[in-house]
Amino acid sequence: MTKQQLFEQIRQKQSFLCVGLDTDKAKIPSCLLKENDPLFAFNKAIIDATAAYCVAYKPNLAFYESQGSRGLASLEKTVAYIKEQYPEQFVIADAKRGDIGNTAEMYARFFFDHLKADALTVAPYMGEDSIKPFLLYPESWVILLALTSNKGAKDFQWMENTRGEPLFEQVVKKSREWATDEQMMYVVGANRGEMFRDIRRCAPHHFLLVPGIGAQGGNLGEVVRYGMTNRCGLLVNSSRAIIYAGKDAGFAEAARGEARAIQQEMSGHLLEKGIIPLAR
Repeated sequence: MTKQQLFEQIRQKQSFLCVGLDTDKAKIPSCLLKENDPLFAFNKAIIDATAAYCVAYKPNLAFYESQGSRGLASLEKTVAYIKEQYPEQFVIADAKRGDIGNTAEMYARFFFDHLKADALTVAPYMGEDSIKPFLLYPESWVILLALTSNKGAKDFQWMENTRGEPLFEQVVKKSREWATDEQMMYVVGANRGEMFRDIRRCAPHHFLLVPGIGAQGGNLGEVVRYGMTNRCGLLVNSSRAIIYAGKDAGFAEAARGEARAIQQEMSGHLLEKGIIPLAR
């Protein structure tokens, strides 16, 4: 999916919502446990319920790898289902990979050739040669970790060089030499508030993947205020607040309601910014 196609989906759906498929077998409704593939059955219902209100899905690999080969099969079926039934959706494999040489090439081959994901989250710590193999797929995206929402982010990401530049700014500036905003995005936690200004100073036109609204307490209004561009430039993720909105057989309808509520809030922000027209 190109950047322009992503813009078009945001405008058409009046949404920049990404639904995180952090599917934990211990948390899905018990009525699904009798299914042959409970994880896929849950995901399918969530996708069908929320596809009208979002532009992207983000399965987190840890939740599938923890189930071994059956979990990976559930992941493959989930991505294939999205591609077949909702081809307009942007699929992000949240795997946070990062290694050098032929190892990175094999990761890229799995996620882009085999799984057919549109994008992959990648850790930049090992530098350019750990990122380049993922950029050999011109129709796919690398989403680089920049400024994360966890408490430990301060251990390294905020460390300053002799010019007073924090490491996350150095990462963004350096990585812009590797790819354009047509193939690279950045992860920025929703709880970083005004620090979005620092990111936008370094990457004014890149899309940002923003996890952390909903259950993690990030504020959508602040994200929009400091991070939105005149073409949106945001994919804001919500996982648990949507997929676990309901605990029983009505879980999919509850997820639909939560996704619809977020989409309506996002529509207001897009309207306010002039990204979508006022309805006549």
